[in-house]
Amino acid sequence: MKSSQPSTSKQPPAISASSPRKNPCIGSDPNIAALEVIADDGISYLLPYAQFLYAERMANPALEKEPEAPPEKMSIHFACANVVVLGSGLKWLERRLQQYELSFVMPADSRLGEVYDTLITAVTLILTNERV
Repeated sequence: MKSSQPSTSKQPPAISASSPRKNPCIGSDPNIAALEVIADDGISYLLPYAQFLYAERMANPALEKEPEAPPEKMSIHFACANVVVLGSGLKWLERRLQQYELSFVMPADSRLGEVYDTLITAVTLILTNERV
């Protein structure tokens, strides 16, 4: 006989290992005003979305000479800096950037590529105007 009472023993759905919410190299927040960039050298930068100009995602040209290189490259251009991200599954990054929801990017160990759909293996930042 079925009970009309809702079941309280039901577990919430598990988050998959590839969920970006637990990914150590990217974050998403719909209320964000600036992108935090943690570069390969460990320096952290906050880049305001008000200065976001454009981004481009492409196959990594280094693949021609280095077969083990990350498969994708993304350049994110702000008025004061250019950020270059290398990794795989960068379409997720592109979508969050388009919606101004990308909260941070940072490199992670390439071995995590077996666990996450999106993996960032290198992040570099070049300041374009140091008189800020």
